[in-house]
Amino acid sequence: MSALKFSEERLMKVLVAPVISEKATMVAEKNEQIVFRVTPDATKPEIKAAVELLFKVEVASVQTVNREGKQKRAGQHMGRRNHTKRAFVCLKPGQEINFTEEAK
Repeated sequence: MSALKFSEERLMKVLVAPVISEKATMVAEKNEQIVFRVTPDATKPEIKAAVELLFKVEVASVQTVNREGKQKRAGQHMGRRNHTKRAFVCLKPGQEINFTEEAK
């Protein structure tokens, strides 16, 4: 497993949350991918190792997307939401992650 290269403590912090939205559901059904919000400094090998460690599945590939935060206005002052990073994790055939099931 590729989790041996990284400290387990770091891998526990890489994945922030799964993305549950219409687009993420459509991607999951069409391309058999799972979408996660990850820390901005996470690398593809770290994301792969974290998913394999936490969910006990085999990962085929990982694609990442850096998303700029939206600009917002509060009166005269302009601000910006935080930038985020998402990871699209493609699982090997026969593998599945079910978020609706209770954690054991």
